[in-house]
Amino acid sequence: MNRHEFFQTSLISSLMDGVYEDELTIGELLSHGSFGLGTFNALDGEMVILDGHCYQLRGDGTSRPAPLGAKTPYATVTDFVPSHRLEVRSPVTRAEISKLIDKVLPSANYMYALRITGHVDWVTTRTVVQQSKPYRPMVEATDGEEIVRTEDVSGSFAGFRTPVYQQGISVPGCHVHFITEARDHGGHVVDFQLGSGLVEVCVGTDLRLRLPISTEFAHAELAPEDLAIQVAKTEHTAGE
Repeated sequence: MNRHEFFQTSLISSLMDGVYEDELTIGELLSHGSFGLGTFNALDGEMVILDGHCYQLRGDGTSRPAPLGAKTPYATVTDFVPSHRLEVRSPVTRAEISKLIDKVLPSANYMYALRITGHVDWVTTRTVVQQSKPYRPMVEATDGEEIVRTEDVSGSFAGFRTPVYQQGISVPGCHVHFITEARDHGGHVVDFQLGSGLVEVCVGTDLRLRLPISTEFAHAELAPEDLAIQVAKTEHTAGE
């Protein structure tokens, strides 16, 4: 195993507490990695980064190239170097593919970037909608989000699988976003069934963490007792 770095700006617990603004631009973020996910200032959509291109997935389900001057309050990126590959030839659900990935991972104690490319029988997504000040906690900002089901489409999933001990730093378990092959639709993944495709895994051994320098971050509540519940609710999952 070779050392490989993941770069992350801010903390998931900070996002949970409503710290939705920072000064890191998309242009600077891309200097740290060509693959990743996150969100934009004011929660103005979900982020997917593939092959060095950043896309902004909007609240209406559409996607567009993100302006390099746009800013992010939370994102994780890396230069994707696959160490494990798994070809899928028959339909598998998200839960089933998670178990298949577990079998090829060397340990549950490392971080992993996941890239899945192929044909999707169906995928359900939701997308955050731009917020206005004063910002509400994320469990309130994402409450009632519409879940959209898309069927018979080709596209890519970009995600990270994070150990439980990183609770509060990242999303424990799998955090995954989807974008269509045409790069015109996508969102935060709730569930899916992959018809066929390629699963690739990149092992992360080093985490470079950048914290915001702001009054909002300095006064944020980063360790609430119900943090795990908050994250699970915003992820629309009990964890994986």
